[in-house]
Amino acid sequence: MNDRVLQSIARGAKLQTLTPLELRLDEKPLTIDPRPRRRVKAWVRFGDTPVHVDAVAARWTADAVGIVFTIDGHEHRCWVWSSAVDEIP
Repeated sequence: MNDRVLQSIARGAKLQTLTPLELRLDEKPLTIDPRPRRRVKAWVRFGDTPVHVDAVAARWTADAVGIVFTIDGHEHRCWVWSSAVDEIP
């Protein structure tokens, strides 16, 4: 996606993330990478707009991935379903 379009989308709407109820971190094992480096492509939503971003997987469960990505110098963090993430070789 064009960087300017992505910047505009990110400025215009709130980044969506999975809720605690969906994550169930009190019930499921959680892995936290102390030095996140697994590069991924992930589908995220800013408001109702889905976008495909380059990110790093920082933590994960069997069902979800916590990702970190940067748009226009601003770091964003969110949880997405694992099916929304593809690892970059």
